[in-house]
Amino acid sequence: MTQLASYRLDGRPGVAIVDGDALRPLPGVTSMLDVLDWPASRLTAAASADPVAMADVELVAPVPTPSRNIYCVGWNYLAHFEEGRHSRPDVQLPKRPTIFSKAPGTVVGPYDDIPAHPGLTGQLDWEVEVAVVIGTGGTDIAEDSALRHVFGYTVANDVTARNMQAEYGGQWLKGKSLDQTCPMGPVLVTADEVGDPQSLDISCRVNGRTVQSGNTRQMIFPIARIIAELSTGLTLLPGDIVLTGTPEGVGHQRRPPEYLYQGDVLESEISGIGALRNTIV
Repeated sequence: MTQLASYRLDGRPGVAIVDGDALRPLPGVTSMLDVLDWPASRLTAAASADPVAMADVELVAPVPTPSRNIYCVGWNYLAHFEEGRHSRPDVQLPKRPTIFSKAPGTVVGPYDDIPAHPGLTGQLDWEVEVAVVIGTGGTDIAEDSALRHVFGYTVANDVTARNMQAEYGGQWLKGKSLDQTCPMGPVLVTADEVGDPQSLDISCRVNGRTVQSGNTRQMIFPIARIIAELSTGLTLLPGDIVLTGTPEGVGHQRRPPEYLYQGDVLESEISGIGALRNTIV
């Protein structure tokens, strides 16, 4: 697979092809945004022959922020919608994707700490998701061509302050936009290498215990449909990130509810892409 990583070495940013336990830097490239229109052949040809050990660098989120938009889809796995039905019995299953956004300042790297934000919330919840990185922008994108606009895929966790969702009018932006609460990475796998994004295993663990486990085939709205609906009358830009929904098993809907606290270790994994590991501090 063509896997790309964004990293820092001695304080300097870089982008590289992942080669086992090493990185092959792309000379002169300091941001993933610089290579979104590069074909795989060009990426491979440009990569340095002198590898850098993975252990010697700091991996950061694949796409730098706050340079681009972060769009999200709620209630995109049927079992996740159903597990919350008791708290919203009058809400019907949406006929179109439920779309919202997150503030770019939420994004952190694949192994960074996540602040617990004490004093603001005691209800931090987990939501592992496939994140799509747009490569070719567009407006009113047709569903049958939507995947051609994808540069690659990565792992994200849409960590959410549940109490703040309720306290700010029931809308989702505030509760999902606390600083440094959306880890992404560890790599970005190019779309041509992923192939069918609707066959990826997706899971989340808290302190080693599996709390979410599913497959993207269970999505109500597949990724191509999400891109088509999102781009209707709205121009998607290269580097925009789209979080595509989470499977069942979130803490807020458990009985009794479960949340993330200081010292907890949150792991988010997608087959063929990799795993995040973040500690709540």
